[in-house]
Order: sequence, then C-alpha cells, then structure tokens
Amino acid sequence: MPIPLPLVDDEPRERRDAARNRDALLTAAAELIDEHGVEAVTMDAVAGRAGVGKGTVFRRFDSREGLMAAILNRSETAFQAAIISGPPPLGPGAEPMERLLALGHRRVELNLLHSSLISAAGRAGARSYAAESFTAMHVRYLLGELGVHGDIAFLATALLAPLEVPILEQQVELEDMLVRRIVDGWDDLVRRIVSG
Repeated sequence: MPIPLPLVDDEPRERRDAARNRDALLTAAAELIDEHGVEAVTMDAVAGRAGVGKGTVFRRFDSREGLMAAILNRSETAFQAAIISGPPPLGPGAEPMERLLALGHRRVELNLLHSSLISAAGRAGARSYAAESFTAMHVRYLLGELGVHGDIAFLATALLAPLEVPILEQQVELEDMLVRRIVDGWDDLVRRIVSG
C-alpha cells in the first residue's frame, strides 16, 4: 500500500465564513502583487481591497509576513496538484525523465517569479516540512523509477538545491546567467545522475 504524500494543504478545516474571508484576502493580496508588486501589499491595502477591517487581516495572518507565506502556500498547493493530477509532463502520464525535468523547470520558474514574495514572507515563508517532503519524495520516486542507484535521498537533495531562491538569485543577478542556461545546466545534472 503506497504511503500518502504529505501535502501543504493538510490543515484543519475552517468555518465557511472564515474560509470565504481567507479567500477574499488572499485574492486581494494576489491582485495587488500582480498590479503593483510585493512592495504595494500592506495590511491596509489588502483590507481595503477585500472590503474587510484591518483587524481581520491581522487576526487571519498575524503579520504581513504571514500573509505573504499564505500566498506562497497557495502557489505550492497548486504546484503539488499539478504533480499529482495535472497534465503531463509535470503530471502523470509522461515518462519519469520527462516528469523530473518538468519539475525542475517549473520550480525554477516559480522560484524566480516569487523571489520577492519569498523574501517578503521572511521566516514565515520558509517552506513547510510538508512542502519540502512532498517535492523531495517525488524526486526520490522518479529517481527510483529511472533505476538510479546509490543514496537516493542525498541525490534528490543535491538535485533540488540549485533550484532554491538564494542560488537562483545569485546566478541570475550576480553572475548575469540567463535562465535558459540555468535550466540547461540543471537538465545536464539530472542526466548525469540518471546515467551515472
């Protein structure tokens, strides 16, 4: 019997009105980010956009960082859903190598897209154990499907490390590396591990 993967969305169920408020606040914050950038997201601005009092935002998320972390959680939940039941190549139906490469490409894209949001979330935005476990477990699974031998857990960590925001930012901003080069380099690393 397969072990269920830990999901980010595994939280206690909330009352309907609380869920509606949470959705409205997260939608308002996401709209503000899309329109004006992360810097424009204040508790006042989110409350005004969602049509609730500022206290509601604080009660729901504790702080601006908590709000940013909740937005990141939404993105992570969508990422996991795409892996579990989305279309190939990220989702089921593609060959393991295609799925592994698609996972890396999507993670690079999401981490670069959300880098300022991740920074604004601070400590509250650190990926939860469930999010880290899910991604690492999926990479380990794919490596196993590809017949990779050795310390699979370590190899999965080694593959995921270059996809994290601090490393991506250093490569893109400090070393002037093109995103295409990063993706190609990651693909090359994956192929070397799989063929090794």
